[in-house]
Amino acid sequence: MSIIQNFPLFNIVMSMMSGVISSLLPRRQAKCVSLALIGAAGIMNACVLWYVSVHGQYTYMMGHFPAPWGNEIRVGVLEAVLAVFFCAIMFLSLLGGERYLDTDVEETKANLYYTMLDLMLTSLLALIYTNDMFTAYVFVEINTIAAGALIMSRNNGHTLVAATKYMIMSLVGSGLLLLGLSILYDVTGHLLMVNMHEQIVSYAQTGEYAIPLTVAMALMSVGLAIKSALFPFHTWLPDAYAYATPTSAAILSSLVSKGYIFLLFKIFYRVFGFDFVLDHKVTNLLFAFGVAGMLMGSVVAIYQHDVRRLIAFSSIAQIGYIYMGIGLAVPMGTVAAVFHIMSHAASKSMLFIAAKGLSEVSGDSKDFAHLRGSGLRNKLAGVAFSVGAFSMVGIPLFAGFTSKVYFAEAALTAAGGKLVVAMAALAVSTILNAIYFIRALITIYTPKECADFDAASYRIPVTMAVALVCFIVLNLFLGTWSGSIERAIATGLGTF
Repeated sequence: MSIIQNFPLFNIVMSMMSGVISSLLPRRQAKCVSLALIGAAGIMNACVLWYVSVHGQYTYMMGHFPAPWGNEIRVGVLEAVLAVFFCAIMFLSLLGGERYLDTDVEETKANLYYTMLDLMLTSLLALIYTNDMFTAYVFVEINTIAAGALIMSRNNGHTLVAATKYMIMSLVGSGLLLLGLSILYDVTGHLLMVNMHEQIVSYAQTGEYAIPLTVAMALMSVGLAIKSALFPFHTWLPDAYAYATPTSAAILSSLVSKGYIFLLFKIFYRVFGFDFVLDHKVTNLLFAFGVAGMLMGSVVAIYQHDVRRLIAFSSIAQIGYIYMGIGLAVPMGTVAAVFHIMSHAASKSMLFIAAKGLSEVSGDSKDFAHLRGSGLRNKLAGVAFSVGAFSMVGIPLFAGFTSKVYFAEAALTAAGGKLVVAMAALAVSTILNAIYFIRALITIYTPKECADFDAASYRIPVTMAVALVCFIVLNLFLGTWSGSIERAIATGLGTF
């Protein structure tokens, strides 16, 4: 076995051990350990991506014990692509907001913050690579705990309330997921996804256990929809994103929900089989709620006066896009949904980091009334916010435009009335996106002086500048070189 084939497991174990080490270190050393960990994980996953591109997918049995005694990791092109991308987004999010962690997080809790970041990376990589449903559930819970800690790390009234809302809703989702998993285990007698699928296919042919399997699929779908903030289960999201530290908001908005959505992909394709999902009309419900989220999230965003809440409500709309793509029930729809996971992550994390840069030169206010001229006072943050806004609206050359093209292409091959509904939803949501983002851009570029801003002494933090430049380049890369990424996604899904 090649050493590279061990890298996915090494990453997960290394991240967990780094969490333990970070908990014992002072703030600065813990930060260095976390940055080094994320960078090393990204490099190792890039090696894994190269390996599976050349040699094809493989299954890694931990301890070389087969099922039902052993646990498995399954590594393919799609898993490796997302692992590399998630590491890159987390690294840039931490780099862009690290200066503000010194003031937002108490000294005594700083090492705990970096411990939670390490555990967050652990859970995301485990959700991407695992082939075992119980392992997936365990890391869903680790992800939930880490996310709750990242939200309330700022330790004020807003974040405590936001974290409480998040934990209540998220634990409801986790409970539904566990109930569905328990039913599946009782019916199939297996926890590995491939073994579950073989048993479910056998039952589908004979008609046995039709009701328990339907209930299990419904419970797991609703549970993960709640955890990923699909409309109307989104009520925890605005406060959680708006009041967290810039790094926490960037990571939560771009990665946490996407890990749950990717697990749902696995359940649909690798556990039940997509034909089984189609037969039970689950995709129709996801399509309906996805379209509703696209529209309602954008409508509510129009009325926001706080730039962070505007970005947060925009996330509800973007999650709706992903579920609409799944609900189209065609291969291109899933490809578009996975690409939008990447597009949204690259854009939304950049928007949160840039918004902090804009508020910093506006008396630390997030209200649009005080952000006038902020794009002129902090030019790089203004450019980055503009790029993120253009991407969300769907301006050509940016990542969001490519996503919408893929969704439209998928809609053209969809059956029934989904074509008309999807095209109309794309058009209306694009107009709504343009309304609130163009208003935001006009505001930040309307000349106005800020009495609390000293232009002579202000210098944008180097780490923020580097992160924003990298985010801009990444967004343009996704928008202009999407063909190779789309082919990698399609190849990965073909062997999923």
